[in-house]
Amino acid sequence: MTRCITRNPRPTDGTAPWARRTLVAVLLSLAATAAQRAPDPFVDRTAELGIDVTHVNGAKGELLLPEVIGSGGALFDFDNDGDLDLFVIQGGAVPGTAPPDAGAAPTNRLFRNDVVAGSRTRRFTDVTARSGLAVAGYGMGAAVGDYDNDGWLDLYTTYLGSNRMFRNNGDGTFSDRTSATRTDDPRWSTGATFFDSDRDGWLDLFVVNYVTFSPDMRRGCFAASSARDYCNPSVYPPASASLFHNNGNGTFTDVSARAGLTRAPARGLGVSAADVDGDGWTDVYVANDGDPNQLWLNQRGSGVFKEDALLAGVALNRTGQPQGSMGVDFGDTDGDGDEDLFVTNLDNEGNTFYRNQGRGLFEDRTVEVGLFKLGSTGFGTRLFDYDNDGWLDVVVANGAVRHVTAQVRAGDPYPLKQRNQLFHNEGGRRFVEVTDRAGAAFAPLRVSRGLAAGDLDNDGATDLVIFNNSGPVRVLMNEAARGRHWLGVRMFDERGRDAIDAVVELPRSGSRLLRRVHVDGSYGTASDPRVTFGLATDAAAQTVQVRWPGGRVESLGPLAVDRYWVLQAGKPPRQ
Repeated sequence: MTRCITRNPRPTDGTAPWARRTLVAVLLSLAATAAQRAPDPFVDRTAELGIDVTHVNGAKGELLLPEVIGSGGALFDFDNDGDLDLFVIQGGAVPGTAPPDAGAAPTNRLFRNDVVAGSRTRRFTDVTARSGLAVAGYGMGAAVGDYDNDGWLDLYTTYLGSNRMFRNNGDGTFSDRTSATRTDDPRWSTGATFFDSDRDGWLDLFVVNYVTFSPDMRRGCFAASSARDYCNPSVYPPASASLFHNNGNGTFTDVSARAGLTRAPARGLGVSAADVDGDGWTDVYVANDGDPNQLWLNQRGSGVFKEDALLAGVALNRTGQPQGSMGVDFGDTDGDGDEDLFVTNLDNEGNTFYRNQGRGLFEDRTVEVGLFKLGSTGFGTRLFDYDNDGWLDVVVANGAVRHVTAQVRAGDPYPLKQRNQLFHNEGGRRFVEVTDRAGAAFAPLRVSRGLAAGDLDNDGATDLVIFNNSGPVRVLMNEAARGRHWLGVRMFDERGRDAIDAVVELPRSGSRLLRRVHVDGSYGTASDPRVTFGLATDAAAQTVQVRWPGGRVESLGPLAVDRYWVLQAGKPPRQ
């Protein structure tokens, strides 16, 4: 028998085999080097920024429901110096139980954003002691708005128990004006938002409440394994939301009953105010935990709201089921000039994406856009353009509410940890999860709850603050947008107050970028009031169209890019 062996057959393109192998090796080496050098999209800079605060949930093994629900905070410019400061709301001992350990109860914290003298380096200075915000209580979340129209942002904080309204005095301090403003809600409040419900120029206040709870209402709840676990909120009675009307004299009136809210109690968590049906009046969407979500349509400033979520298509998922909803955000993800809706849910349900079909109607398109994922319980969320390519991406802060079996078996004392997620918008068509490429900042397992977004160093890239339950606050600085052009605007109405619900549009080839001024949404947090447009490689000056609250439209520009502009109704743009 004759064997015929052929070695190193000559390629048909005439390239010698050794040359081809060498070329492949070089290309692989270059690719590996590029991958090594590519910066992570986000970098955890919490420690170097000087932020050191850990949430206390008061857990002592009794598995009380409030332990797993908080908490959040706010990014807002409390001192009007042009950068975002950080407020963190704190927990402690669950009301009616003994403190978890000896010592003073933990308090809320306020950090001022400072530029280190002689450099461009940022540091956050703890100014809590002087601020008047160092109060104890079982905190949940925060809302920000200038309720008295004095040009200084005020702060409303929600609690398991009485809420608090803090007036900004304009000198670095706040005064507790809860009693004077008549804005307390002694129930278990979670989300809250300021918005002008009747277009009278004064911000009203919508407060979401969860369930009726006290430690003496303990329930024995169990996991599928028969081990004790945290209860489903359905074992507690639901609570109705509250609406406080701003009287324009430093006081508010509780108009919840007249508005229709008291007739529809639900286990509310997240909230966002937006003109959903395009009639010029701001509506309110509430994410409910296990109950159908609610869309309160503003009846043209009459003080009455109509609950219309089912007909609008945003009460249930596409299979007709209510979900355990927590976080919420609106944004134009496909460049068609209207805002879509994203809601976070439990790990066995998946989050839900509602595509805006126009005229206040939505359709569950979660699967089609690539956002249907099981295995994570979402709380805080934001639709934002993390890489400044012009398309809104999605970030989700995750943390379970029922024990994770593997972590229980490993002896984890707080077995609710999950990984946060990042999804990239592929040209308005669908989203692709890029968590595995998001770097070390997205690697840790935490019990994340609130998530606030804002440009902390004024470089045009949106940074993230994540508020972890029974864990540290983490600041993730954005590195993904480096080298890409952008345009930022801060919007003020005629009085110089943040123009909440103003809409800015920027025309692009084949689409238009729409951004709306809002600080609410997500979960228990307030975010940057500025809006930014990612422009990728476009360095040309831009002209924007602004639709002010009330319907007035202005065309402003051209505006030079890679900077922030101040746009005030009826006045020329300024930097």
